[in-house]
Amino acid sequence: MFKPKTLVLAFGLGLLLPAAADPAHKLLFFTKSSGFEHEVISWKKGQPSHSEKIFLELGSKHSWTFEFSKDGSKFSPEYLAGFDAVIFYTTGDLTSPGTDKQPPMTPEGKQALFDYVKSGKGFIGIHSASDTFHTANESKKGPDRYVNHGKDADPYVCFLGGEFIIHGEQQTATCKVVDNKFPGFEEAGDSFAFKEEWYSLKDFRSDIHALTVIDSPAMKGSMYDRPPFPNTWARKEGKGRIYYTALGHRDDVWTNPTFQNMLVGAIRWTTGEVDAAVPPNLKEAAPGAMKNPKFPEPKK
Repeated sequence: MFKPKTLVLAFGLGLLLPAAADPAHKLLFFTKSSGFEHEVISWKKGQPSHSEKIFLELGSKHSWTFEFSKDGSKFSPEYLAGFDAVIFYTTGDLTSPGTDKQPPMTPEGKQALFDYVKSGKGFIGIHSASDTFHTANESKKGPDRYVNHGKDADPYVCFLGGEFIIHGEQQTATCKVVDNKFPGFEEAGDSFAFKEEWYSLKDFRSDIHALTVIDSPAMKGSMYDRPPFPNTWARKEGKGRIYYTALGHRDDVWTNPTFQNMLVGAIRWTTGEVDAAVPPNLKEAAPGAMKNPKFPEPKK
């Protein structure tokens, strides 16, 4: 019989906090894959995934507790009220059982997420969180995949601040740090580079505060034949805070100190533990960001 997958790992299992310590924040790490399931979030024999183990290690240092879940049916105002921030590493239309056959969200559950953040809570999207709730169920093989939809984009895309188009072969690329005063970037320097599965993104909200901009013209592949564009950003949604980074595909990225510092900074900012100004800066940081790569003509 099918059972929805939810792991509650709050340091009572393997990682212990002192008995008197109260968790500073409780976080939901939601990893339902209605589309492709990434290895870094895959559960093996009921054990936490690689990314979840990293979160547990970070949590033990900062007194954070996590609930790990792939069960979309739980999304409701009452359920979400138990968390200070929600973290997505997801794919596809989460209102459909899809690839992993885990319980889907209801449309009301999707709206509950938006309302939760607007009320003053936090949201973090990692990597394929931008490959989630595509506008008008765009075909991954069709030319519509390369079109900016603006205000007509799916509400989730508008909420997140941008949308995945495509990625090329894994390669080393350079990300320029736009705001090294933002939490998590204090030690990143002016730029950083490592091997990753880099996303080509589109439909950026005009109000995003770009944190990193990728040097796409220096990369291999037609999907990167475009001006530099943001691949990590922050924005406000009502009283809430939203953070997205396209990084996080590879196991070794999750153990990279730069990426881990970004995660810690994202959690501290979205939960309101620290403040940082996030004025819109898309035009200044990446003036050509809205120019998408050309759709590849079908081979004859």
